[in-house]
Amino acid sequence: MRYLGNKDSIVEILSGIIKEKTSLSNNMIFFDAFCGTGSVANSLKQNCRIILNDNLHCSATYSHGRLIAADCTFERLGFNPIDYLNNNNNSKNGYFYKNYSLGGSSRMYFSEENAARIDYFRSQIEDWFSTEKISENEYHYLLACLIESVSLVANTAGVYGAFLKKWDSRALKKIIFLDVSDGRKAISDVQIYMNKIENIISDIDCDILYLDPPYTQNQYGTQYHLLETLVLNDKPNSISKITGSRRTKEMRSDWSKIYKVHILLDRIIAETKASHIFMSYNNSGDMSKEYIEAIMKRYGYEDTFECISIPYKKYENWKSQNKNTHFEYLFYIKKKPKSEIIFESPLNYIGSKAKILLPIRQNAKKCKNFIDVFGGGFNVGINFNADRVVYNDINFIVKDLIKSFKEIDTYDYILYVKKFIDKFHLEKGNKENYLIARNYYNSLPNDKKDSRMLFALILYSFQQQIRFNSNYEFNNPVGVRWFNDCILAKLVSFSRAIKLKNIEFYSADFLKLHSFIEYTPDSFLYLDPPYKLTTGSYNDGKRGFSGWNNKLENELFKFIDSMTKKNIPCMLSYVLEHRGIVNSELAEWIDKNNYTFISLGDVVGISGQKRKEVLILNYAI
Repeated sequence: MRYLGNKDSIVEILSGIIKEKTSLSNNMIFFDAFCGTGSVANSLKQNCRIILNDNLHCSATYSHGRLIAADCTFERLGFNPIDYLNNNNNSKNGYFYKNYSLGGSSRMYFSEENAARIDYFRSQIEDWFSTEKISENEYHYLLACLIESVSLVANTAGVYGAFLKKWDSRALKKIIFLDVSDGRKAISDVQIYMNKIENIISDIDCDILYLDPPYTQNQYGTQYHLLETLVLNDKPNSISKITGSRRTKEMRSDWSKIYKVHILLDRIIAETKASHIFMSYNNSGDMSKEYIEAIMKRYGYEDTFECISIPYKKYENWKSQNKNTHFEYLFYIKKKPKSEIIFESPLNYIGSKAKILLPIRQNAKKCKNFIDVFGGGFNVGINFNADRVVYNDINFIVKDLIKSFKEIDTYDYILYVKKFIDKFHLEKGNKENYLIARNYYNSLPNDKKDSRMLFALILYSFQQQIRFNSNYEFNNPVGVRWFNDCILAKLVSFSRAIKLKNIEFYSADFLKLHSFIEYTPDSFLYLDPPYKLTTGSYNDGKRGFSGWNNKLENELFKFIDSMTKKNIPCMLSYVLEHRGIVNSELAEWIDKNNYTFISLGDVVGISGQKRKEVLILNYAI
């Protein structure tokens, strides 16, 4: 069967790598989520159990029939149906004859003789099935044979989006009912789904997930509408006057839409139960190699990640031929348990805790209410498992920015940011265009300043920092960074994770937060205030927000002491020493209260400078 992205030519390489990486055995389950023609699953059917899925009924049916063909004996029918169909000359002037040949239309998909034979084949197969002379497996096997047979006499350039206006020599040959069986039996029954993978991924129990999604915006439903009609046998009345295509809305896939495919990949890898994840992709696909790597490493063990390049002859018709080299990538990673997965904020926040999240989580107390008192970029709160999460930051602009990731659809968010970038021609190091965009944002009244505009500006600003003047105008200068695929991956993963959490957002002084929420023994307070020994551009007291000083530090100490008396656990991230200067007041306070002290060593900030981070706990571990 001619099929876009068919893996027949490289299936031995792919199956060899899968066997090597997984130590494949017959008690393992291989889930082919975009099975297409089933080439990869078919090559492994004698090594493991198989689950197939495809959004197109024709693809799922063809793959299923191909895999189980050798098990079909046709005992109830009592004879070999393939021989029977080839040994008669029956025909029927049915749906295909009337709509896809010159017998009843101007469409030249098939010769009149072959179209009439196709109608007969389909009618006979359906009759055997409806009268229970063949089983469902045998039904799928014969439909797979029919699809294979049709493909070899179709007057098309390989797909069915349109027919050729002149007869190809193969289309004039008499159709033969072909056998797709390779004589090899699967080790167990093959399960089959016909659904969008995002609808079923969390319910599929499997050990190995193999993804082979569309690479471009080419919709498979449009290209294979005719085979879908052949398999469904529903004879749609409303078809395209020109191509004869059935309604394809139900078959349209978001995997063929740029940015939606990025969002879906993150979701699928996050939700799969598989331990081993493989993905085939092309070097000219809508998702970059860097993006796929970033997503896979978020959910898998980095040291297991591998991207193997396989030279591959891409399908091309006469319109698309070119001399560019095409590579088929096979990505692999072993997935981590959920407890080890870390989400990173798309904001490059000064003092970010992304690099020390594991010790923070390991030493934190389990709770129902997690309160991120100085939320910032929200790297800690987004990674904490609690029934209720409270985000607070005195900087209301940052609070609104974090909140926007939860409230706005991720696809719409990305499109908005991209349109803003394109509108102002933002690019790395382009000061003139950047200042025009920044001035536009600052000129807007506060209720018109969309957080997505600010996010776009931040991406092209100096070190992607967040800073304002006393009038709350964004005033960070231009930088040499941009909206790259690493940030896109962070944005997509972070946005998905934050939408799944029950989060309340506040913008209050930490001493007044109690006016909005109640601190209870089932709460856990995480405090990451500005550090007295290090000052960031967003908290130096010159940007319209309060700075950090000795008085506030003492108030912080008293606040934690008051929580200790109420048996409310608190964790404080702070710096005890920086550039040889020791915060003696902090050291004395720790000793006086006998608080738990954990040194995390040197942590490199976004500016490249090292700081000696510590965790202070008012509880024993």
